[in-house]
Amino acid sequence: MSPTAADPAPAIRYFRINRHRRLAWAASGAACLLSLLGLLLSWLNPSIGLPLKPGLDFTGGTRIQLERACGDGCPPLTAPQVEEQLAQLKLPDEAGVAAPLLERAPLQVLDGGRSIDLRMPTLSADQSTALVNQLNSRIGPFLPGDTSVETIGPTLGAQLLRSSLVSLLVSFAAIAFYISFRYDRLFASLAILCLAHDVLITAGLFAWLGLLRGVEVDSLFAVSLITVAGYSINDTVVVFDRIREQKTVLGHLPIDEQVDAAVDVTFTRSMYTSLTTLMPLLGMIFFGGSSLFWFAVALTTGISVGSWSSIGVAPTLLSLLSAPRQVSTASP
Repeated sequence: MSPTAADPAPAIRYFRINRHRRLAWAASGAACLLSLLGLLLSWLNPSIGLPLKPGLDFTGGTRIQLERACGDGCPPLTAPQVEEQLAQLKLPDEAGVAAPLLERAPLQVLDGGRSIDLRMPTLSADQSTALVNQLNSRIGPFLPGDTSVETIGPTLGAQLLRSSLVSLLVSFAAIAFYISFRYDRLFASLAILCLAHDVLITAGLFAWLGLLRGVEVDSLFAVSLITVAGYSINDTVVVFDRIREQKTVLGHLPIDEQVDAAVDVTFTRSMYTSLTTLMPLLGMIFFGGSSLFWFAVALTTGISVGSWSSIGVAPTLLSLLSAPRQVSTASP
């Protein structure tokens, strides 16, 4: 018998997320636990003392970027070789204060040995000049026009840290207020839970990177977290809107099938949106240079996790928590 206009369309055509919800919860739970562990270990690490390893933007210090003048090809140079040379440098004392030690200063050797990025304790102008000149004779020559010295005082670093934390808290509070106003309490709670899920995993990844590879977070990382939060909420709201539509069309079906139908309809749209967003970020990772590399990594991680939580976490939790309400509403 052919379907009539009164017959409801098939609820699910391709994808039943609720069949795999335990696996989805296990994957997200494991990622969150690993993230919390990384944040805790970073906090307990004596050399860090915070959930994330702060960069010069927050702690203050001197950053020196050097470009080697080596024509078409540079002699091989590795980070341990630069560390060895730094340990042998003798910087002038400043106003009776001993020059800082440079043995453990974070550094990166980039572009096949062409670029050197040094992150030092706060140095005076004379000390910075002496450092560049001594390195120039040991591992140079350097291009004078491409030498960059940037100093951030500890007071400014503390102000930037406070401003970043305040901006994060204000943006999250504004998102929470809007979602609570726009939806009922259950929808709003799950959307905010997914936001926390995405930010936590992104921060957890950088906690592990700070522990294992010395990766520091800066003001761009705070910007990436705010961007991830906005993207996460946007993706979750799209799915929730479709779930509300399906409740009116497929109200006779169990809540699991209503949610599966909504996720099935929005799945392709979510994937296309995420992929088109990730493409330029991947371009930044592979071709954007060192200054935007970790910013792009943070955004790529957060957007990928946000797409997953909008499909695999928020809808499945909604179907689980809505089932008792559906039963109580249907009972006499």
